Amino acid sequence: MTEKNLLTHEFEANRGRLETVAYRMLGSRSEAEDAVQEVWLRLNRADAESIGNIGGWLTTVIARLCLDILRARKSRREDSLDRMAGEEIPVEPSVVAMDASPEEQIAMADSVGLAMLAVLETLGPAERVAFVLHDMFAVPFEEIAPVIGRSHDATRQLASRARRRVQGARPNGMVDNARRREIIGAFIAASRGGDFSALLSLLAPDVVFTPDETATRLGQQGEARGAAAVAALFNGRAQAARPALIDGTVDIAVVPGERLLLVLRLRIVDGRITGIDAVAGPEQLAELDLEILEG
Repeated sequence: MTEKNLLTHEFEANRGRLETVAYRMLGSRSEAEDAVQEVWLRLNRADAESIGNIGGWLTTVIARLCLDILRARKSRREDSLDRMAGEEIPVEPSVVAMDASPEEQIAMADSVGLAMLAVLETLGPAERVAFVLHDMFAVPFEEIAPVIGRSHDATRQLASRARRRVQGARPNGMVDNARRREIIGAFIAASRGGDFSALLSLLAPDVVFTPDETATRLGQQGEARGAAAVAALFNGRAQAARPALIDGTVDIAVVPGERLLLVLRLRIVDGRITGIDAVAGPEQLAELDLEILEG
């Protein structure tokens, strides 16, 4: 078998997995198929001798293509879920880590339906790629980092933040943007006005505040847990906080003057805030599609 024939054989053996990876990232059957076809074209143009691990090479290429598509989509605001209505979602054994328990495999199989894809739509492109590759396909962080152009630690943090957002936004407890804006408006008003009781009423008892490294350097407190601790952290503050549409979801932008300092990504379940992530890293902020909301 020639080297080109061998690559063709390996590609066909991996096609199903590539389609599943692309679909988890993009939420669109047609875009996933187009991405896989582009991988095939690039494989045909590649120098066979330069490809060592064919499986790793194919995963890297499909991930980079999907990342480009997700970033381009931000400007178009496509509603990919409309295109998915009625589609049957493939679930392959390979989408779960091989060492996962039977219970974890069942949970993962349940997690890749339309509801999960709706939650994934709330993630930024790099967050989504890092989460899907690591949590759904067990790709090591050292392989994901070059794909999204981040360090190993930054990639791990992205996946961790995405995991918290997914876990904190289970479909049964999700609220729409109109309700999010009401809750966020009340949170900003209570914070500015120093209304501690109102803050407590908006926070879940086990709420967690998590700043990234840059936010911590800017003077934010480290991680805080519990409604009382988080309420005390925000009490009398938020003077520069503004409601904002961030990657299609209403959250909070902190804008002293005209410069974006950081954003607060809130997890809201059943009408109460269960988590607040302070994101201030320049790379992360640069990736956001952000629009300040009036009022």
